[in-house]
Amino acid sequence: MNLPAAFVDEIRELFPGDALALDQATRVAYGYDNSRREALPDAVVFPPAHDEVVALVAACRRHRVALTARGRGTNTTGATVPLAGGVVASFERMNRIVRIEPGDRLAVVEPGVLNADLQAALAGHGLFWPPDPTSAPYCTIGGNLACNAGGPHAVKYGASRDNILGLRAVAGNGTAFRSGTHTTKGASGYDLTRIIVGSEGTLALITEATLKLTPTASAVRTLRAAYADIQAAADAVARIMAQPVTPRALEFMDDAALRLVRERGADAPAGANALLLIEVDGEPDALDAAQAAIENAASGEGLVELRAARDAAETATLWAARKALSPALRSISEDKINEDVVVPVSRIPELVARLREIAAEFRIPIVNFGHAGNGNLHVNLLPRNPEEHARAERALPLVFQKVIELDGTLSGEHGIGIAKRDFMPRAVGPGTLSMMRGLKDLFDPEHILNPGKLLPEVTGPGTGGQGPEHPEREAQASAPRPYGPGTVVHGSSSA
Repeated sequence: MNLPAAFVDEIRELFPGDALALDQATRVAYGYDNSRREALPDAVVFPPAHDEVVALVAACRRHRVALTARGRGTNTTGATVPLAGGVVASFERMNRIVRIEPGDRLAVVEPGVLNADLQAALAGHGLFWPPDPTSAPYCTIGGNLACNAGGPHAVKYGASRDNILGLRAVAGNGTAFRSGTHTTKGASGYDLTRIIVGSEGTLALITEATLKLTPTASAVRTLRAAYADIQAAADAVARIMAQPVTPRALEFMDDAALRLVRERGADAPAGANALLLIEVDGEPDALDAAQAAIENAASGEGLVELRAARDAAETATLWAARKALSPALRSISEDKINEDVVVPVSRIPELVARLREIAAEFRIPIVNFGHAGNGNLHVNLLPRNPEEHARAERALPLVFQKVIELDGTLSGEHGIGIAKRDFMPRAVGPGTLSMMRGLKDLFDPEHILNPGKLLPEVTGPGTGGQGPEHPEREAQASAPRPYGPGTVVHGSSSA
């Protein structure tokens, strides 16, 4: 263990009993996430409340010890892997829903609340929190906010940054602060709340969040549109998003994805090389008109089939191909690389065409699906052996390069973490990157918070004299370890 003895004595007082873990097994369990990267922390703490987080940050700053915040480890970019060792702070015990205020459409929660638990608590009030990542049963609200998680319903209702009113946090410089409001309007100074959301724990640790809630629609209609090619599907997406009815979900599957699910017996229209799954929601007496508007926009050259579900059973049938996709991908590759890039909707065909070229050049399967209404594609590279994995790693820069060329961005909802940090200079430009580094220096002058993430070439203290970029402490891609306490690896999109 590389922690200073005085620091260990201090955190023993702050975190008595099982709130502090120094044993090897627990440290290993909290040293990796769903990215399959790993690094061993020197200690794991379980803060029970805001005041203990304030004291922990102060102690880490005094002793120049790295501090990595963690939800449930569902992140796919390595954002919660403690590259510099030090302390992992797991927020799983700060899991209270403090209050729900239906009249103001807000909820106040601690960061360790699970997304699905919050949704269940809100359902009785006729409300929901829009971010709905695949990992909702396992991921935390704090992790959702750290990575600006989204999900299928972000096309209509927005991602995490669009659905928060305020927060309570502790910056890396030791300052405890509140930002934002309990109102949906506010114009009082800089918007620190939305700076913290998406910062992946590199600026401050969130200890409480005030979330903006949305009324649950009374009814939902589901449609499936199949097209002869990807260009026809992309054209349909552009038409759908240009008319007044915003779909609740607008999901895309490419020809490779459709071939895969057909091989496993899922229902997918014959002759289709691209598929859209569409949901509209609202009050029952308005849904007929909304459905008609979506059907009109979805119709056009290249349409093979347009089908609307008449009941719950048919809805399940229409979603069958999409739900079959994830297990089909796992059956090909347990070591899949899932990137969540975003391009303008009109440029989806160009991206998919380039991905086909990359798949052929590097001799690896690539399957694409995702949230078409946002242009957010999940690009799945599927290496089946170590040689293919090495080729996939060499292919990734070409994927990101094409995304940037198409005026896209590296991540829609998974974040940057370790996986994409070295591409940030190309993605955001030197001026923007300089401003981001200035924010890092302001919020966290000693660079103790989550070192080695998000921003490239950032140095910091680490522990034992090693900085966060030190090669001996760098996380390495590997097969997933056996699941340990606090580590859930089902899904993605949250820290």
